[in-house]
Amino acid sequence: MSVEEDLSIESFDDVQYIGKIPIRNLWLLMLYASDIYRELDAANIAVEENPDDIPDLVAEMLCRRVEHRIQRNLSYSYQSRDAVLSRVRGRIDLLGTERGRLLERGKIACRFDELTIDTPRNRYVRTALEAISKVVKRKDLTHRCRSLDIRLRRMGVSQIRPSRSEVSVNRFGRHDAEDKPMVTAAHLAFNLALPTESKGTRQLFSPERDNLPWLRKLFEKGVAGFYDTVLSKQCYRISAGRVLKWQVESNSLGMDNILPNMKTDIIIDNIDLEHRIVIDTKFNSVVTSGWYRDETLRSGYLYQMYAYLRSQEGSDDPLNDDACGLFIHPSIGEDVNEYVVIQHHKIQFSTVNLAAPAIEIREQLLKVIRIT
Repeated sequence: MSVEEDLSIESFDDVQYIGKIPIRNLWLLMLYASDIYRELDAANIAVEENPDDIPDLVAEMLCRRVEHRIQRNLSYSYQSRDAVLSRVRGRIDLLGTERGRLLERGKIACRFDELTIDTPRNRYVRTALEAISKVVKRKDLTHRCRSLDIRLRRMGVSQIRPSRSEVSVNRFGRHDAEDKPMVTAAHLAFNLALPTESKGTRQLFSPERDNLPWLRKLFEKGVAGFYDTVLSKQCYRISAGRVLKWQVESNSLGMDNILPNMKTDIIIDNIDLEHRIVIDTKFNSVVTSGWYRDETLRSGYLYQMYAYLRSQEGSDDPLNDDACGLFIHPSIGEDVNEYVVIQHHKIQFSTVNLAAPAIEIREQLLKVIRIT
């Protein structure tokens, strides 16, 4: 493959890939990483049985949420404007008025805030409707997305797509909390418009295709979201991104500013068995070439997990004393499941085959924590 990757999505009747991973399985990871998966799971909708339907499910939820917000009235916000008026509104722009000699014509330059429906959030939702309409398979759903797109345009929402930072899902207050489900669905709709390796009209330059940073982050968040949704209904407690504290006995004055943090990807506690699994996801191969042998585990990963486990012994939490460590790597056809017990702590290296059918990916994710 050349250094250019295609960004367009054209036909999903055939299997398409990023690297060697079927794009439908990346959709599955994205769904796992979103709040929408929890809703589908609560409704007993098994998305793994037909992952090709994921775009249709997301489009359906996006349309339903947009229609709900339109019925309840979309959120408005104030937008700063500069305009030349015949009367004072807001603040007077003295420099603009003088420079344009506006007073001689009975005009004045003003700066004021105007209430508008053309907010970054509403624009984001409108462009999401357009994006997802190109991916869904059902014609009636395509028409529904485009009809809502047109409806928002007629209401005054422009088609200029804002940045992700302008529509962060963490920026909601009590007055606009009802927008959050709609924006969450819009986020996922955009994510489903993945790069493919088929010929299209737009291209971007890419570094190492098989180790893209966004894929690593997606794998981590997808695994965490899956466990949080599926296991929380059972006897498990799930926490993601927990920071572990060093058991410091004494330190110099400036050490607090430079001592590294230990932040885990996922921690799973089995409440009934009083057993803890510390999970770290890695988006690369389990083994690498060594100095004196063809394959060896990555020593840095082993040291990392060893520090996670041993540094927490003797703390106030008794689950730390015999906790297990688990590395989850993706694999393409070659599965690994090996472990070692070091000073009473089991450390396991396992793979999940992202090229397998979606239902098998679910079974593999559940299997690796049950044998740990």
